[in-house]
Amino acid sequence: MQKWQNQRAWFLVIPVVVLVAFNALIPVMTVVNYSVQDIFDSTHRIFVGTEWYREMLLNTRLQHALLRQLVFSGLVLLIELPLGVAIALTMPRKGGWGLSATLVIVALPLLIPWNVIGTIWVIFLRPDIGLLGHFIDHTLGIHFDYPTVPIQAWISVMMMEVWHWTPLVVLLAYAGLRSIPDAYYQAANIDAASRWAVFWYIQLPKMRGVLTIAVLLRFMDSFLIYTEPFVLTGGGPGDTTTFLSIYLVKLAVGEFDVGKAAAFSIIYFLIVLVFSYVFYQVLLRAQRGEVR
Repeated sequence: MQKWQNQRAWFLVIPVVVLVAFNALIPVMTVVNYSVQDIFDSTHRIFVGTEWYREMLLNTRLQHALLRQLVFSGLVLLIELPLGVAIALTMPRKGGWGLSATLVIVALPLLIPWNVIGTIWVIFLRPDIGLLGHFIDHTLGIHFDYPTVPIQAWISVMMMEVWHWTPLVVLLAYAGLRSIPDAYYQAANIDAASRWAVFWYIQLPKMRGVLTIAVLLRFMDSFLIYTEPFVLTGGGPGDTTTFLSIYLVKLAVGEFDVGKAAAFSIIYFLIVLVFSYVFYQVLLRAQRGEVR
């Protein structure tokens, strides 16, 4: 009887399983069904098998979008992780109103809706009324027109992404720093360890767990980015900032090619899944190596 009572908690999981099945599995199976058909309208469809998958894998625009996405995600990680750790190291270690105010200010960008983020940066980067755009164009004397200059569009999207999501890395890194017992710092003081030695041998190893989570979250999220660059640049100029998600929407909505878009959605999902798994395994083995 006791064993049955201990197992009754599993009944609480059933609603979650049903909800996940309804919100995830059923839409995925619908997309898989669309990906093997050539859809003309709601009543006329032709089964084409894996034809759309082959066509998408050989599509040069998709390959270029994938390359842009990899470069973008890599640059995001290279900038946000060191910057987030550096900001977390400067935050107050003791509680109080100063720490509370700092945490609120740092977390503010995370509370803003993604479409509003894009709108804010559209205004911020305008040379006529935007603070940053006016500073670059008029004060520095650099012609700034990110909607038509590819490198400026890239830099603008990168700045927007870093501003929006570095606070997440800051909060995770700060949580890792707060979990370090004071005994480690006391021992470092006794040994007269330098600030760099404290960071390298105490703080960084203790933050590896939360930084692993930060890498996985930021990689997956940056790989799925859509709203912010779409509002800011619309994927342009040309295809300069057309990442995988923007290309998918253009294919599905702009060209209304549902079959190809569905096949690309499955490929997109598998790409994110494989890269996230590889990232996780590499980071996990690195952590195990450090422990040994």
